[in-house]
Amino acid sequence: MSAGTLYVVATPIGNLSDASPRSLEVLAGVALVACEDTRTTATLLARHAIHARTVALHEHNERAAAAKLIARLEGGESIALVSDAGTPGISDPGAWLVQQAHRAGIRVSPVPGPNAAVAALAASGFAASEFLFAGFLPASRAARRKALEALDVAWPLVLYEAPHRVAETLADLALRFGAAREVCIGRELTKKFEEVIRLPLGEALGWLGSEPHRSQGEFVLVVAPGEPQPAQAIDARRVLKVLAGALPPSEAAKLAARITGLPKSALYREALQHSK
Repeated sequence: MSAGTLYVVATPIGNLSDASPRSLEVLAGVALVACEDTRTTATLLARHAIHARTVALHEHNERAAAAKLIARLEGGESIALVSDAGTPGISDPGAWLVQQAHRAGIRVSPVPGPNAAVAALAASGFAASEFLFAGFLPASRAARRKALEALDVAWPLVLYEAPHRVAETLADLALRFGAAREVCIGRELTKKFEEVIRLPLGEALGWLGSEPHRSQGEFVLVVAPGEPQPAQAIDARRVLKVLAGALPPSEAAKLAARITGLPKSALYREALQHSK
């Protein structure tokens, strides 16, 4: 008996109509669909009247679940791997299962389709023959800023961010790359309340805070390409540190904003950290 095929299937990132005919054909024809969340995938399957068996494969059970799925593939069954949205393995679970399939000599077949990073890059208008996808930055402020020190590149930088951290990340991007560097913010891509805007980093926090609903949803950030420069060339933090040592946080932020051109709100939060 020959082994089955592992299909890596991209699914819609919001609008369920974005599912390709081939992806639906594969989902309807496999013995099993491995899902990041079976409830999310059930909605997609129901929309297209597909009655497929599903099993959970997520970040907490991927290795244990993968072993069972490999056994089924070796037994001749074909399986589709999907994530909640977009392409499996791209800032989503799935890479371990695919790796194990390759090692077991099982055929792996991609079924390409939606991807939030590529969609946002296309909508940004930043022309480039290459780009850097950095996924989600570290959650802690210190680790995030350290990661950004190595990410000033001569091509667009694409990031994912959660709604409860996007303001902090935009502030750190402005501190790292300067207020004039442009960013394209993609919010709720392909969904009902989709927003795509391109503006200087110095204006990004103002845009984000101008409407209450903008604190919700999923974000993709595309930072314009720039001339690579060492992190120490961006002196906003050094200026603020000196000022914060002699002035109250509000005054230090006000003066630092005049000197650097960065938004006062972001600098004020930084000044508060120094005062502590």
